[in-house]
Amino acid sequence: MKKIEILGSGCPKCKQTEKIMKIAVKDLEIDAKIEKVTDIDEIISRGVVATPAVAIDGKVVISGKIPTLEEAKELLNN
Repeated sequence: MKKIEILGSGCPKCKQTEKIMKIAVKDLEIDAKIEKVTDIDEIISRGVVATPAVAIDGKVVISGKIPTLEEAKELLNN
């Protein structure tokens, strides 16, 4: 099971990122758990300087922008 984390304060961009990642997981039929990380200290400790960010299995794969659905699918397939 993949662990997908949405790192951000819970702003509209973070919510949109979460929504896109959920759609990508569903479309690709991937077994994944999506979690939100809103603790600023935790986000900073991961080296993220711009949110929203997405981490897959502990590795930050995108930061500072909302991924398109295609980008999200690509990230999940890698």
